[in-house]
Amino acid sequence: MRLLLERTLKTLEDTQALAREALAFLPPGALVVLEGPLGAGKTTFVRFLAEALGFKGRVTSPSYTLIHTYPTPEGPLVHADLYRLMDPKALLPQLEAAREEARLLLAEWGNPGLLEADFLLRLSPQGEVRRAELWQLHPSQEEGIQQGLPPGPPGE
Repeated sequence: MRLLLERTLKTLEDTQALAREALAFLPPGALVVLEGPLGAGKTTFVRFLAEALGFKGRVTSPSYTLIHTYPTPEGPLVHADLYRLMDPKALLPQLEAAREEARLLLAEWGNPGLLEADFLLRLSPQGEVRRAELWQLHPSQEEGIQQGLPPGPPGE
């Protein structure tokens, strides 16, 4: 795991800025698990991601429908809520089917390992503010190797 972003969120504008900043780290088709207690701001974060991707409609929690899909100019944003599911694996086929065409998949109340998630956004209320951490769950070995290599000889 690698920590990509860490922010203190005091206002809605802070959450909106986090969503715009996080997009730079989230490649097309990435699955992001949103972790945090009720009221931590998971759906609000999804709303700001959808807006940053160009969606103009209303974003709501998929607690009862399980999955909402929002069309954006960059591809669909898929928002799932696994809270009410006895077996969260039941939704895996739908998430996997959506993954190829989706710009992003976001799952609230999911187990990152079970879902084979790429990223984890952890929202932790701390009094009047929230702490946000964006984690890359499986940094590629190649990234780590290349970061540690000195530059090659000229002409390479």
